[in-house]
Parts: sequence; C-alpha cells; structure tokens
Amino acid sequence: MPAPVAAGALMELLNTLIGFFTENGYVAVLIVLMICGFGLPIPEDITLVAGGVIAGLGYANVHVMVAVGITGVLAGDAIMFVIGRVFGERALRVRWVAYLLTPRRYALVQAKFSRYGNRLMFVARFLPGLRSPIFLTAGMTRRVSFLRFFLLDGFAALISVPVWVYLGYYGAQNHEWLLTWLGRGKVILSIVAFVVVMLVVRYFWRRSARMRALMHIRDRRRRRSRLSGP
Repeated sequence: MPAPVAAGALMELLNTLIGFFTENGYVAVLIVLMICGFGLPIPEDITLVAGGVIAGLGYANVHVMVAVGITGVLAGDAIMFVIGRVFGERALRVRWVAYLLTPRRYALVQAKFSRYGNRLMFVARFLPGLRSPIFLTAGMTRRVSFLRFFLLDGFAALISVPVWVYLGYYGAQNHEWLLTWLGRGKVILSIVAFVVVMLVVRYFWRRSARMRALMHIRDRRRRRSRLSGP
C-alpha cells in the first residue's frame, strides 16, 4: 500500500478529478486523457480510475466510459506521434517538447527501442513517464509506420484502460480498497504486458522456425529433382 503522504496526495488528486468529471462528464475525461498524452503531469491511470468512480457513483455508464478512455488515450498518443512525424527534430525547438524529450530521456528511449524494437509501441503504455517521449521519438525517427504504432498502442490500451476504469467503478464506494488495488494494478498490468510480449515473441519465433524448415525441405526436394533428372 502507498505510504501515508503519497496516499494522501493520490487521494487528493483523485478527488479533484472526480469532482471535475462529475460536473463535466465524458468530455472532461476525454480532454484530460488527451492532454495526458502531451506529458501533462497527471497520471493516466488515476484519470481513468476517476472516470470509473463517477460511473460507479451513477454519473456515467461504465461501458461508455471505457470507450471514452480508449479514445482519449489513443488520440493523445496519436497526436504526439504525428507531431514527431511531421516536424521531426524541429519539434524540439518548442519549449514544452524540449522539456518533455530531454537528451537523457531521448537516450533512454533509444535504448528501449534497441531492446524491444517495434514492440516498444505496445510496451510504452506500461512505462509511465516515458510513454509520450517514446511516441514522439517513434514519429521523429520514423522507426515505425503510423498503422503499426496505432495497432500496437491500441492493443495495449484494450488491456490497460478497462482495468483502470472498472477498478474505479468497483471501488467507488471504498477508497481504501481502491488505493490498495491502484498499486497492485500496476504490478499486475506489468506482468500481463511481459507475458503478452513473451507470447508474441514465441509465436513469431516458432513461425520463423517453421518457415526455415519449409525452405530447407523445398531446397532438398529441388536438389533431389536435379540429381534424378535426365
């Protein structure tokens, strides 16, 4: 469970977002999530949980809130990617972009790309603080197409967003339980992301092995055909 001071600050932020979302509904959730994509220092998971809480309190439909959450996070991520894609390194001349993508973060993102390759577009959703720099860098360096970025990021959002929204929904009346599972939820999602990445790697490795085996069989048949020919 979070330390008392951290838990108090977290609950204060959560209550602020709950009040704002209660008064302004889905549009407020959508806008805050999109701004989060620009590196706003408001945790995306807390924003999604707050959206779930107002649904649990009867101010919104939880299933619609999940759809709004997915739309908001993908829109914010896509905007960052497109900014990097369109403006390239010129984007760094803008103060807030330069603040977001410091030389240290840029080097860290490059290291992540070296480790995960294009799969980083999926992993990024589970790396708070690096998500926006990763998407910005992906666009700037043209390491991945927009379609692949969108599909991988969307797949990750389909896993993470419902978890946070439904967590807020079921914990709307019990904030102590909610705070406890906020910490556990991050660990669980990290484990799920790791398992998914490993399964995908295993799938493509086995697929590549089958293709190599088929190519080897075809080569052997061709050689036999040549030897038995006239």
